[in-house]
Amino acid sequence: YFLRHARSRNYVSESEVCNLESVPLDFGDYHPLKPITVTESKTKKMNRKGSTSSTSSSSSSSVMDPLSSVLDGTDPLSLFAAAADPVTAAPPTDGARRKRDKDESSAVGSDFEPWSSKRGEILARYTTTEKLSINLYMGSEKGKTTTTGSAVSEKVRTRLEELDDLEEGSQKELLNLTQQDYMNRIEELNQSLKDAWSSDQKVKALKIVIQCSKLLSDTTVIQFYPSKFVLITDILDTFGKLVYERILSMCVDNRVSLPDNFSPECVNDTAKETCLNWFFKIASIRELIPRFYVEAAILKCNKFLSKTGISECLPRLTSMIRGIGDPLVAVYARTYLCRVGMEVAPQLKESLNKNFFDFLLTFKQIHGDTVQNQLVVQCVEIPLYLTLYSPAIDWILQCIAYHAPDVLLTEMMERCKKLGNNALLLNSVMSAFRAEFIAARSMDFIGMIKECDESGFPKHLLFRSLGLNLALADPPENDRLQILNEAWKVITKLKNPQDYINCAEVWVEYTCRHFTKREVNTVLADVIKHMTPDRAFEDAYPQLQSIIQKVITYIYDFALLFSVEKFLPFLDMFQKESVRVEVCKCIMESFIKHQQEPTKDPVILNALLHVCKTMHDSVNALTLEDEKRMLATLINGFIKMVSFGRDFEQQLSFYVEARSMFCNLEPVLVQLIHSVNQLAMETRRVMKGNHSRKTAAFVRACVAFCFITIPSLSSIFTRLNLYLHSGQVALANQCLSQADAFFKAAVSLVPEVPKMISVDGKMRPSDAFLLEFLCNFFSTLLVVPDHPEQGVLFLVRGLLNVIQDYTWEDNSDDKVRIYTNVLHLLSAMTQEAFIYHVDKVDSNDALYGGDSKFLAEINKLSETVVSQILDHLKTLGKEETLKRQSQLALYFFNTILAHGDLRNNRLNQLSVNLWNLAQKHGFADTKTMVKTLEYIKRRSKQPEMSHFTDLALRLPLQSRT
Repeated sequence: YFLRHARSRNYVSESEVCNLESVPLDFGDYHPLKPITVTESKTKKMNRKGSTSSTSSSSSSSVMDPLSSVLDGTDPLSLFAAAADPVTAAPPTDGARRKRDKDESSAVGSDFEPWSSKRGEILARYTTTEKLSINLYMGSEKGKTTTTGSAVSEKVRTRLEELDDLEEGSQKELLNLTQQDYMNRIEELNQSLKDAWSSDQKVKALKIVIQCSKLLSDTTVIQFYPSKFVLITDILDTFGKLVYERILSMCVDNRVSLPDNFSPECVNDTAKETCLNWFFKIASIRELIPRFYVEAAILKCNKFLSKTGISECLPRLTSMIRGIGDPLVAVYARTYLCRVGMEVAPQLKESLNKNFFDFLLTFKQIHGDTVQNQLVVQCVEIPLYLTLYSPAIDWILQCIAYHAPDVLLTEMMERCKKLGNNALLLNSVMSAFRAEFIAARSMDFIGMIKECDESGFPKHLLFRSLGLNLALADPPENDRLQILNEAWKVITKLKNPQDYINCAEVWVEYTCRHFTKREVNTVLADVIKHMTPDRAFEDAYPQLQSIIQKVITYIYDFALLFSVEKFLPFLDMFQKESVRVEVCKCIMESFIKHQQEPTKDPVILNALLHVCKTMHDSVNALTLEDEKRMLATLINGFIKMVSFGRDFEQQLSFYVEARSMFCNLEPVLVQLIHSVNQLAMETRRVMKGNHSRKTAAFVRACVAFCFITIPSLSSIFTRLNLYLHSGQVALANQCLSQADAFFKAAVSLVPEVPKMISVDGKMRPSDAFLLEFLCNFFSTLLVVPDHPEQGVLFLVRGLLNVIQDYTWEDNSDDKVRIYTNVLHLLSAMTQEAFIYHVDKVDSNDALYGGDSKFLAEINKLSETVVSQILDHLKTLGKEETLKRQSQLALYFFNTILAHGDLRNNRLNQLSVNLWNLAQKHGFADTKTMVKTLEYIKRRSKQPEMSHFTDLALRLPLQSRT
């Protein structure tokens, strides 16, 4: 009955009514970006008795900004600009002055690599399997029986005895420790230091630090010494920090702490006395090495005593190191002094320079008989021994070279030249000096490397250090080829595959930066030649990955990259699947990032299909969803960049091949279906909708591709949406039987929709998704013509049957909302001309031409649907469902209002009943009801809508109460 009285629609006139009214605008001098002049009126009251007020007008060049009023008219950016202006800047606050003074006094910036970044590398590199020993402090029982009334002199004497007790054997030697046990014991000592300090046992804390410092004189397991230095100096740093913070806390006066850049005059006498006491305690340590290290650890505390304390102590401590006989122990002592010096007084570079020049004077000790005898005893080769010096010398040179002028660097380089067997120094110079300085003198450094003795420090390590600098800075253009030739002469002669690949990895980047694909191909061929025998590449995957990364970083034109003959054979060395997949991912990421235009180059396509196939074949049952998603994204990026232009058949053949290769990744199959649909629509665009026999067959082939691919997908809503989308594409290309097949498949799939589906890893009800899909489906079914061998509206009927049989949730109204949307569809089908059409496809409005039998069939359907809606509304009459009843009644009312002919009395009465039902139990939204009534009143003023006036009078508004 509803559709027998459906409102006749004139969609063209309705569209014109809904359009916004165009108003001519005379711009004149107006421009939206031009400042607006606003006249601001201010009224000033004279007095309470008088009624006269004066009004003044002022013109401002900008509109008052509500945000500016919060800032009292000040703009924070303007404030910063004003602060930077020396003329208008206000005097800085104490806090700002302290910060500025601190910044000015500190010469170390973020470009200085801190010790903490080197710590982990040293611990990982310098390891041992030999057994280690350690002396642990065991504490003392002396002095613990003193009475409460002991004299001060007794207390002092007791503390001195405790210090002496350290020399008298109050320690326990632990032998046969593994490296991990040793590190655990050192960590225990560190914790013991903190515990002793927190329990106010300062002498015990000092004893622990002295005992740890003594360990640095022990070189019995010499290859572990750099790591031991790192572990022990961690404890020294902790001790220095505790002492400094203790003295600083004693300077607090009236809860006001010292400023960051305080002077000794600000320090009270108690703090100074305590500070001197610490220095006197340390001066009484008998042995040189612990006395040096402990004093260096609290070097910063000199700030409490005098302004020149640090600058006076640094040269003295530097001279103390001359008393250390073992050159390895001495060089690490210099390293610690440089560390502390850069932290507390980075501006005192003279002491750092003196420290290094002292080292140069004693450099010959490294090759002396004493050291050689020690190495023989420990069975350590000289090249391995020399590498133990690298962290220390690298750090010392880094401190000296930081912001140093080229003149100083040149002088230091010349001094190194004069020393014999200077490969160790040369390597550290190249590691510490600025890359630009090294690159500009590349040929000089190559000459020095050639003169080095091969028996000591290996030359290939020197060339590796040089290559690292040339990766950061460019050498003179005329020298570039000669540099590569000289370096590669040495690298290619290396027999050890690990030494070879460590050097080659560095120089590949230099080659890619400055040379053509011919040189790159030569280098890659040489790497393959060295790494293939005995499957040496299996131990060098990180370096080989690095080489690939560098090659694709500099050669991102993939046509050029794949023309490098040895690139694909190089990829074949990645035999381990996980590494191979990572390399393939790097290649695809680079392709997607740099490939600007679609390609059909067969070399690129074949190579990248092989790469993508490798990634796809790595997927198994244990592969994580995130990993699958990443691989699919990369493969889809490749598929989107393949285009054969107007050769559509070749394009389809590529998609068919891709489907067979990537069948395990569902997102790739989805992308292929979308791409084939796009190909069909592109064919339609080229043919302007008039297919020839050949293009019609091609489009049907595209449709067939989609139809046989969609069932292989697991996600049911993905299948539903693709059936709908592909059916629309088939319909647009006049493939009517194929479109029907898609739509039938979608209808038959609806009953399989589960109650809960996984969305972003969480289970959610599927009703909302199904409702959205069905609404889209109904919109498409409007233009689908009936099949001549099927009944009227066979697809709509089939879909309604499926909806009727579908098991909906008990507390869900989605079924009725779907039925209401079906009324929208059936109403549109009764119109003489549908609201939209598919070009060159006759819909039912053209096929039936408003035939009475067709309209009667629609009316039958509508009667069934309306009865279902009304029956459902009756079932919602219980108290707990009254709110849902109200919402559905209003929803159905709006449907009748939009699509029904309300001049019919029965339909008019139904709408009034629904209105009253929506408000009956006080659950209606008053604002919505008011706005709906206002809309009806506005509509009543339109032509042929006068009956809405009577309707509005029959629709009362009830209060919630």
